[in-house]
Amino acid sequence: MSTPRFLTLPPGVRSVSVDTAVGTFAALEALPVSGVPERWPALLVPGLTGSKEDFIAVLQTLAQAGRRVVAVDMRGQYETNGPDDPAAYTCAALGNDIDVLAQSVGDGEPVHLVGHSFGGLVTREAVIDGRTKFASYTLMSSGPAAIVGPRERFSRRMLTELPERGMQHLWHDRMEPEALAAGVPDEIVSFLRKRLFSNSPVGMDTMTRQVLSAPDRCDELAQVGVDLLVLYGEHDDGWPPAMQSEMAHRLDAECVVVPGAAHSPAVEAPETTAAALTRFWNTAEARLLS
Repeated sequence: MSTPRFLTLPPGVRSVSVDTAVGTFAALEALPVSGVPERWPALLVPGLTGSKEDFIAVLQTLAQAGRRVVAVDMRGQYETNGPDDPAAYTCAALGNDIDVLAQSVGDGEPVHLVGHSFGGLVTREAVIDGRTKFASYTLMSSGPAAIVGPRERFSRRMLTELPERGMQHLWHDRMEPEALAAGVPDEIVSFLRKRLFSNSPVGMDTMTRQVLSAPDRCDELAQVGVDLLVLYGEHDDGWPPAMQSEMAHRLDAECVVVPGAAHSPAVEAPETTAAALTRFWNTAEARLLS
């Protein structure tokens, strides 16, 4: 679970809706506080139990480099509606959503794409199989295939308990105690509860099954020809750091390890994360424009 540090939107950041041919998506849009965007835009995609708010701490810094930055709720997440059809929440279906969203955000320009955790498994579908021309692609705290370790065990428990006990049990048994033990402010705890119960139960179930069964598509991704970055916290408790490092090697991707961060670098080390993304994006643009 990603836990935003704050919910107040900085200057230049606003809540918007992005209308596409496949539906309307709730988003946060960041623009430079002064001047106009002169660089290619970026699209940020959250993880399984996350939302667009997980990127609040980096949005303004990223936009100040001179670009429009959009963070979205995927279909069935928080403030984006979704159907009661499991087929809408497979990685392939969600990846198609991201492909269409990127075309809308880019409006004819290449787009920098970032996928966090499960969002990495989804966004790579758009990069491999979609029609969008991406300026670059970043896998943030994600992996080559299905989740492993403690988060795998939690996900399997979710699949067993959710049908019988529902979201209330997940909140009271796991998420609320973790938030309180970490000293999360009451305002953020209330937001986390609201976010969890706003998710589509069908979507949550299907996406959990997807994160537990995702195949390895590194070989296909490596053939796409887009600039790649693998970025993760040195204490990541999702896919092990060594696994993500090996994935970067297989992809011939740049690899950035964020000191002091765990599974949510954009929350835990926002300035370091934003600086790494901006440098990578600027380098990718310079190469493509040369």
